[in-house]
Amino acid sequence: MTTLALITAIAATGHDDDLPPLIEACARAGLHTRALAWDDASVAWRRVDAALFRCPWDYTERLPEFLAWCEHTARQVPLFNPLAVIRWNTDKHYLRDLAQAGVPVVSTRFVEPHEEPLEALQVFLQEHGAEEFVVKPAVSAGSRDTQRYRREQEFAAGNHIARLLDENRSVMLQPYLPAVDSRGETALIYFDGRFSHAIRKAAQLAPGDAQAATPFASKGISATDADEDELALAEQILSATQRVLRLDAPLLYARVDLLRDPHGQPCLLELELTEPSLFFAQAPGAADRLVQAVLGRLPHTSVRARTDRV
Repeated sequence: MTTLALITAIAATGHDDDLPPLIEACARAGLHTRALAWDDASVAWRRVDAALFRCPWDYTERLPEFLAWCEHTARQVPLFNPLAVIRWNTDKHYLRDLAQAGVPVVSTRFVEPHEEPLEALQVFLQEHGAEEFVVKPAVSAGSRDTQRYRREQEFAAGNHIARLLDENRSVMLQPYLPAVDSRGETALIYFDGRFSHAIRKAAQLAPGDAQAATPFASKGISATDADEDELALAEQILSATQRVLRLDAPLLYARVDLLRDPHGQPCLLELELTEPSLFFAQAPGAADRLVQAVLGRLPHTSVRARTDRV
């Protein structure tokens, strides 16, 4: 029987709500699964037929180690999404590539470790008239190390930026868009380049909240119907991504997170191609759609003698 590894992390055990319905959907399709942690040194990855990233959520704290593992494992087994996508998408500097490709992206100023934090922040505030703004790392999951500030909290925000830069982490500065509080964030999920479902996520960053301690929890999730302009933008984003990465096939899975700008137009907040929550609980049948997409990507030689891998 063909075996699909579902890539997790030791630290994420029990935290991924998508995992049980995905395992059930694989079983219905006759696909054997094993949930395996990327950081479990005892795993022999050559013994599975393909590996699907699901919840390796500690990679943000260990990115060089994680990418080295990805490169090593990709030589033994097909990875979904593939290695080139993972390398690009695990650092949010990809937003710069998409903006240069003509995608409307939430205005973002990257601050690099060699820069002066307060000076960079003051330039950003001069360029943007937003009453509130967000500080977050360029490598992050969920809302970890992310915080919302008012303009008068410049000193506190500068200290936050300095702490991240001192850890040799790039920082993102973005205006906080008021539409987040009024209508939330829309996430559009695609499998094999085809739209599957959408969810609405309530605002995650309340004013004055402490920085989130873990990437696991999201609140205020509900199913929604995507608007026509959101669907059109998501298609533009996925097409631009294919061009930027020179992919010869649609992405196996993608989650496109959109917000409304001050003019009411949708814009890209994040493009999740590595280990996104896919919100199967809010979309009956979605796990089966992903499994069918996976089956179409499995190598024809996937059922081969196990002795070849020992």
